[in-house]
Amino acid sequence: MKKISFLLLILTSLNLYAESNTFVQLEGSLLYQTRNVQRIPGNGGTQFDLSDFKQGAFEATRLYLGKIFNDRHEWRLLYAPLEIDLKATLPGTVQFNGQTFNAGAADAYYKFNSYRLTYAYHYKPIQEWKLALGATAKIREAEVKLSQRGVVSSKKNTGFVPLLNFQAIRPIAEDWNFRFDFDGLAAPQGRAFDISTLVEYKSQKHFSILAGYRMLEGGADNDKVYNFAFLHYATVGLRGDF
Repeated sequence: MKKISFLLLILTSLNLYAESNTFVQLEGSLLYQTRNVQRIPGNGGTQFDLSDFKQGAFEATRLYLGKIFNDRHEWRLLYAPLEIDLKATLPGTVQFNGQTFNAGAADAYYKFNSYRLTYAYHYKPIQEWKLALGATAKIREAEVKLSQRGVVSSKKNTGFVPLLNFQAIRPIAEDWNFRFDFDGLAAPQGRAFDISTLVEYKSQKHFSILAGYRMLEGGADNDKVYNFAFLHYATVGLRGDF
């Protein structure tokens, strides 16, 4: 709640600008993981895949708060928490973050919280397409933990990730829109991609219903950690434009 209140405070301060409109978008999803490979440390740990223990469905939420100034300049904040608890069965001995875990039952925990600030410039429409291009500053708060009969080891990591942002909106029928949203970037050290395709129905003047698919893919490969995940979201949401 404190994190959401902080986002609301920032948005309220932006509201001092007169020629602007505010939007709020809340999403709820069923999440499935088809890949969530971990090896810690990256140059000496045992590789295992959290998706082998359970693929889903897990619950996930995200909240967008934003403003668009003069129909061109968009600033938005994202809060996207993600935590997964798993009952694992290790197929063999696992060396993880300096601890040894034996084959058999264990508990696993995965956290990947995302906090983002995006600026995007909205271009004049091209035929029926409305396009925007910008950049995202992302803070990711990650943790992987294994527990087994009193042996516990946890690897936490918080870091900054710069991303590119691209948005596309197109009407597909009266009161219906197609929305595409992309945050992503790749580098030799790793990559991060967050892509959504949503159908929007304008149910009232200021409110819309959203539904569609989102994918989150990426990870890092270095001496300290090797982790790559591929997550899929069946998403529904509500959006308010004021």
